[in-house]
Amino acid sequence: MNLETLKTLFTEDRAVSPVIGVILMVAITVILAAVIGTFVLGMGDDLQNNQPTASFNMDFNDSDGVTISHAGGDTIDADSDTVTVSAAGGGGATISDGSWTGTITAGTSETFVTTSQDWSEETVSVNWESANGDSSAQLASRTAPNNA
Repeated sequence: MNLETLKTLFTEDRAVSPVIGVILMVAITVILAAVIGTFVLGMGDDLQNNQPTASFNMDFNDSDGVTISHAGGDTIDADSDTVTVSAAGGGGATISDGSWTGTITAGTSETFVTTSQDWSEETVSVNWESANGDSSAQLASRTAPNNA
């Protein structure tokens, strides 16, 4: 290998430009596919889903009621959004008035009464639904103690 060949090896750059061009084209294609795929598959809508995050305490009384208190987290406007309380389980308890109204802030509490006389092992949950009905979430859930 002579000096002229070695000099040509280090100064020749014809292959660099096509390789960089191919890498850039692949990168642009991947980015475009990711952006288009996000909106086509509807994942872009989830970014605007603003469900509240709140903590609730549930105190079951001995007879037929449960007091649910907002312990902390986001303020919920139950006049525009829907906040319901439901019971499900083996005892067949249903709640007579299972909707919450007004503004629900930390410290707000509401008592719900069951139509049956037994909360035993019923699961009571607080559910939220957006004003337009597009999204919903279960905010809290608790199983009542066994009264037997």
